[in-house]
Amino acid sequence: MSGRLDSRRITAIYGSPRLEGNTATLLRRAVEGARSQGAVVEEIFLRDLKMSPCLEIYGCKHDGECAIKDDFQRTRDAILAAEGIMLASPIFFYSVSAQVKILMDRFQSQWVKKHWIEGVPMGRSRAVRKGLLLAAGATQGKKLFDGALLSVKYFFDVLDTELWDYKFFRGLDYAEDIQAHPDFQSEARRAGAALAQALTTA
Repeated sequence: MSGRLDSRRITAIYGSPRLEGNTATLLRRAVEGARSQGAVVEEIFLRDLKMSPCLEIYGCKHDGECAIKDDFQRTRDAILAAEGIMLASPIFFYSVSAQVKILMDRFQSQWVKKHWIEGVPMGRSRAVRKGLLLAAGATQGKKLFDGALLSVKYFFDVLDTELWDYKFFRGLDYAEDIQAHPDFQSEARRAGAALAQALTTA
């Protein structure tokens, strides 16, 4: 592998309440794919972290730092230090999991830093990262993934991250359902590998 590829860092965010379920399996395959291309991947399991919801204290308006001190700070630092982000979430009520939503809301401090403190105009893109979204849902509803996609798009915007690709997987409910879909797992692995490759040309 080239030295340039080896230096590419990806943060993989596991957003499921289950550590061994469908969503986690899909992201593990994406991580395998990225690592097969030489990327360095740090894995973060949100369900294992102590992270408060945003309390809207707005202590962040002074310097962009969240006033709540918990596992958010190190998670934020790992995300902002990466060139690539892989986020995986199951679908709950047509949106992301509670674990992912808490993370998103805590990045309100980053929004304040970006737009209030640094004065970056709303809507001005300055993407310095590429992001991959993987989402798993149980039903065949036409708009099953619409809410999650929109939320992640604007979340990534705060992170100066291009929503580079997304993969949606239907018919996954019980934890073992993914085992009947090796095609889904292969697709996730290819997506992770493609993200790592894309970062070499960034």
